[in-house]
Order: sequence, then C-alpha cells, then structure tokens
Amino acid sequence: MDIDLTIHTDLARKILTGFIHSEITRAGFERAVVGLSGGIDSALSCYLTAEALGAENVLAVRMPYETSSLASMEHAQLIIDALGVQSLTVPITDMVNPLFERFPDADQVRRGNVMARARMIVLYDQSEAFEGLVVGTGNKTEILLGYTTLYGDSACAINPVGDLYKTQVRQLARDLGVPQVVIKKAPSADLWTGQTDEDELGFTYAEVDQLLYLLVDQRYSPQDCVEAGFKQSFVQAVVNRVRRNHFKRILPPIAKLSNRTIGYDFLYLRDWGT
Repeated sequence: MDIDLTIHTDLARKILTGFIHSEITRAGFERAVVGLSGGIDSALSCYLTAEALGAENVLAVRMPYETSSLASMEHAQLIIDALGVQSLTVPITDMVNPLFERFPDADQVRRGNVMARARMIVLYDQSEAFEGLVVGTGNKTEILLGYTTLYGDSACAINPVGDLYKTQVRQLARDLGVPQVVIKKAPSADLWTGQTDEDELGFTYAEVDQLLYLLVDQRYSPQDCVEAGFKQSFVQAVVNRVRRNHFKRILPPIAKLSNRTIGYDFLYLRDWGT
C-alpha cells in the first residue's frame, strides 16, 4: 500500500510561523525560549520560531550532561550560528548527579527522565529571565507513542511541530535549510552514550509513521492495517504502546495542519482488539 506523508512545506511553514507569532503575542509576549539539543526536532522549532519572532527574540539553550555527545553540542551551535539567535549553555551534570548518587541503582530510563526534567527546570527559569515563552519540540510520532517525559521534554507553552510526523519534520527541516548533518543523523535524546530513538523503540520512524497515519488520520482499525500489509505483531505492539501512553497526551496548544485533530480521544475510546 502506497502511503504518502508528503506535506506542502511552504504552506506548513506559513501556518506554523503564524501560529507561533499569534499564540505568543496573544499571551502578551514577544520572545521565546527553545531547548536546543542538536537534533532535528529542536532545530526545526528554533528555525520556525526565529522566523516568526525575529532571531533577536529567541533564546536557544543547550543543556548538556557529562556523557552528552560532543557532536550534539556542535550541531546545536551550527543552528545558533545559522540563525543568529541568542544562546546560552547550562550544563545539568551538577544538578542531577546528587540524585543519581542517592539512587545508584536507578536504571537508564529513570536517569533519562531526571535529566529531561532538569532541562525543563532550566528552560522555565530562562523563560522568566528572558521574558519569553517556552516553545516545544516534540513531534506527532513521539506524542502518540508516549516517547516523551511528563514535565520534561513534553512541557512547553506551545508546540508548533506537534502535528508533524517525524517523516514530515524531516521534509520541512530540509526545505527550511536545516543543516544536512542534523537532518541525516540518527535521532537520539542523547540521554546516555550510544542511545538512539529507533533502537529504544524497536522500529523505525519511517515504519511507524505510516502505520500511525492509517490508525489516526485515516481511522483504520488495527485489522484494516494488517490487511493493508503491516505485520500483526507490529500493529499490536504500536497499538498497545499508544493506548498505554494515553495519559501523557494532555498537551499545550499545537498548530494543526489539516481539519483533522490528532485523535487523542479517538485513540483512547476505540476498541483496539485485532
């Protein structure tokens, strides 16, 4: 089955920059703060926000941990230099290590959640200091799968990329001129050495984006998706994950690119049996 997730990037750009400008100014602000990881999602949010508000009104914050990839810092700097936004680097190592020392048996997930929440503390502190709202960086794929940390990377005032699948984030980032090295690298939250999103999830974004598009946007049943060519085990695994993580989908405003909603209530209420 041919599933086309291509978007009209010029129109998406217009809608998303307009959304950022209208939402932030309507709240009485003129500035924004973006957590810049060096990955494609935060890069795209930063590009859109700088275009919407002016580079001088955007603060990009890098928040490395002691094991963070040096390449991520360098890629974030590429974005800062390309856009001319204001920037700040706040290491979180000294913030989180005392808690890790208190709980030395904490696994990687617990430690990753602590780091994500420490970063949001920094962003909201800078939101007050810079007098700008925090702009989110989570895409639709991550939101639906619950691949996010509550009161961590999911916390923001608005989220311009929340209705874009990861595949579509790549399209828009390419057309906005995000550096290719950022677009092409393996997606990672950079929470521990060697961590990648797709290894942790157990499938690729390209695969799951197509399945989620059928389930959410096209309202296919799980059995419909199996009949369309997806493996039943894959469909059930994704459905179970979406259902299990419904409690995370209480979101700030996102920009909608069509007349369809992202489908949170639908995903929660529908019979998911296959």
